[in-house]
Amino acid sequence: MMKNAKPLGLLLSFLFQLLPVIPSQPTTFKLGLILDSNSSIGQIALTSVRMAVDDFYAANPNSSARLHTITRDASGNVVTAASHALELITKDKVHAILGPQSSTESGFVAALGTRAQVPIVSISATSPSVSPAHSPFFVRAAANDADQVDAIAALVDAFRWRRVVPIHEDSNFGAAFVPYLVDALDNVGVRVPYRCPLPTTASDDDISAELYKLTTEQTRVFVVHARVDLATRLLRSAKNAGMMSEGYVWILTSGLTSLLASVEEYISPGSIDGVLGVMPYFPTAEQRIREFKRRWSLQFLKDNPNVGLTAATELSSYAIWAYDAVWAMALSAERLGKVRPDFIESKNGSTGFSNLGVSRTGKSILKEILNTEFDGLGGRFRLVDGELNVTAFRVLNVIGGKAKDVGFWTSRFGLTRRLNWSSNSQFSSLRDGLGPVIWPGDSAVVPSGWTQPTGGKKLRIGVPRPVDPGFQSFVNIEIDPETNQTSASGFVIDVFEAAVRQLPYAMPFEYVPAGHERYDTLVLQVANGTYDAAVADLTMKANRSSYVDFTMPYMASAISMVVPLKDERSKDAWVFLKPLNKNLWLVSGVFCVFTGIIMWILEHRSNNEFRGPPSHQFGTVFYFTFSTLLFAHKDNIVSNLSKFVVIIWVFVLLILRSSYTASLTSLLTVQQRPVNDFIELKNSGGNVGHLHGSSVRGLLVSMGFDESRLKALEFSQYNDALAKGSKNGGVLAIVGETPYLRAYLKLHCNNYTIVDQMIKTGGFGFAFSKGSSLVPDLSKSILNLTESGQMSEIERKWFGDPSNCPSQDNPLTSGSLNYESFRGLFLITGTGSIFCAIIHLAFFINQKRRDLRQAIATEKSIAGKLRSICKLYIGKDLSSYV
Repeated sequence: MMKNAKPLGLLLSFLFQLLPVIPSQPTTFKLGLILDSNSSIGQIALTSVRMAVDDFYAANPNSSARLHTITRDASGNVVTAASHALELITKDKVHAILGPQSSTESGFVAALGTRAQVPIVSISATSPSVSPAHSPFFVRAAANDADQVDAIAALVDAFRWRRVVPIHEDSNFGAAFVPYLVDALDNVGVRVPYRCPLPTTASDDDISAELYKLTTEQTRVFVVHARVDLATRLLRSAKNAGMMSEGYVWILTSGLTSLLASVEEYISPGSIDGVLGVMPYFPTAEQRIREFKRRWSLQFLKDNPNVGLTAATELSSYAIWAYDAVWAMALSAERLGKVRPDFIESKNGSTGFSNLGVSRTGKSILKEILNTEFDGLGGRFRLVDGELNVTAFRVLNVIGGKAKDVGFWTSRFGLTRRLNWSSNSQFSSLRDGLGPVIWPGDSAVVPSGWTQPTGGKKLRIGVPRPVDPGFQSFVNIEIDPETNQTSASGFVIDVFEAAVRQLPYAMPFEYVPAGHERYDTLVLQVANGTYDAAVADLTMKANRSSYVDFTMPYMASAISMVVPLKDERSKDAWVFLKPLNKNLWLVSGVFCVFTGIIMWILEHRSNNEFRGPPSHQFGTVFYFTFSTLLFAHKDNIVSNLSKFVVIIWVFVLLILRSSYTASLTSLLTVQQRPVNDFIELKNSGGNVGHLHGSSVRGLLVSMGFDESRLKALEFSQYNDALAKGSKNGGVLAIVGETPYLRAYLKLHCNNYTIVDQMIKTGGFGFAFSKGSSLVPDLSKSILNLTESGQMSEIERKWFGDPSNCPSQDNPLTSGSLNYESFRGLFLITGTGSIFCAIIHLAFFINQKRRDLRQAIATEKSIAGKLRSICKLYIGKDLSSYV
């Protein structure tokens, strides 16, 4: 036995060495494929799937796993697609399913896949109605339709179109897309005034009827989102209806742009020239893409000999997505290695659905698919949250039946002429980032996007009526009794109509007399829908903005007052006293005396001019100080401290004298106002007028004005009330909003003026119902009118040029000068004088300290001591220079 063991071992060792030479059998990975073989997408995908399988294993001949595709034709039927998916899972035990084709079919199949834990990988179900968020085993290896809405919105915004109508298929495919589009358009200030859903079963007559309705509306920008069969009939009908002509804009979503060749096959050549479209970007210029396109076209014609040459030569996004999805499946199978189609069978019943088992390997396969990342034909293949990460879109323009790139859109750079991932350029939302576009009708002129509608509802614009004749320059509306035609005029009307003309779309409207209502009532009528808007001199208030939305103010406003101009030139013999008020006269006199006393203290002991009999000394002191008011004195001054005091005092007098001269000149040469601010008006005790029914009355009461002094006036009563004056039953001033006061001054500017002090208000604005989309657009128009100077021209037309009123150009006196204006100067001179006096007395005490001690010691009474000290101070200082 031992002798036979050694040869047996050598034989076994030799056999083991031969084992690696024998190739192992690769694992079979069953991949179900559900498509519609009669559709454009199905035919494109089938060719790409077969090529992808062949190319992958040609590049990886030693692969440990092999895809085995099991194809089923759903024929575009949801039930058939679900039935095939059930059969693939229960009978064929597939590891994953590629498809089905439509989003509706994918929704049903995704539910089956989630229940059986079999990954469902879609290459064409782009609708947001089916999502990995709701079906965990659903994987979208294609672009989500919602990914393109920002690109479409940027395109619309770049050409400054402000109204867009979506024309969409009335199915899950179309209905799920429109909300995303509306939100994206809303983010750039674009509105969707109406939508046009088309049933999938719509006849050509039905489509033509819907298109006729669109021609009666104003919007001329349409976004088409439908499948090829419905879209081709729509575009053909639009061509026949003359809607592929100049002035129209058509934008195709990526589902149609990717199948543009198929669309062109069903309509006449050149029928959709000028149409714009967006589609996901893939690097068409790369050598491997060009080589793949060549091979794919040949294979597609071989697989589908009845298909036109145009469809075979255009490489669709669906062809790229199908090819890359198969590679992703093959790479996932390769990493998994040996995998068996094992299912945990269900024992809940005998029907197909109840027998649906659960895949043992489904979770592992799904994980590998989601983590797969490689450089595919469409760029970097990477799934984010179960969906293909699409970061760029092409912007196409159909010219001569061919799609031409006019730019690109990315979330980082916006619209750009060329795609450069390493660019440092800023985000662009301008059409400058796009190349030249040829529009429908072979036009190079950018369409406005709107036209005057032949139908549709007109906005009812409420205008107050009747209007006081004095305020008809603001707004006035009249009805012709013979024709019953309504006509409106005035500053407010001109501004409103100019703003409407600035809108990038038509806004049909009609003026409706609102009756003699208070403006608060007019605002409530807009809020309850009686009127769509109110065009009037409406003041923007917080309580009103709770009910309506206001545009930005087209006219600034404030609360101010009109007062009469009093001509007091040369009429008052005592006018020379008015430049300074009583307090300032009194303080000036006190400081003259005070400065004279300080000068006597500083100069008496050393200056002979400040000595002599008491009457002489008294006269010298007062003459010295009061003379400095008028001229520079020539008296000799000895003490340096005195000189310092005099310098400060003369500086104060210089300012005081200059101010007095200017004020007196003003009093003698210009007219004056009786009051200069609201405080003076309140303290004056005079009557105050305000416009009847105005909210100004409440404001004045809140400021502390006595209600008995407030008089409600009509505009026609302003002049008489001001002319009479408060003492004769009139008013001292009229308080109101500045636009109304300016309208009054246009007629009476020679006799009255507006006081400069104002209380700010919100200004005048147009009121619209809450949430109206017109408010931001009209606000922008008003801003354009203001910046362009048109607003000023309209204002001059109705209120005249303020510079033409002579009295308004003259400066007005602000009244007498008061002590408060000079308090700092008096503080300086008083402090300096006292400081010098203290220093002088300190030197005196130090010089005469022995004599002071002796005088205080010899005298017993306090009065005697004071007399002795005074005698010492009054005595002449023999050490002085004079």
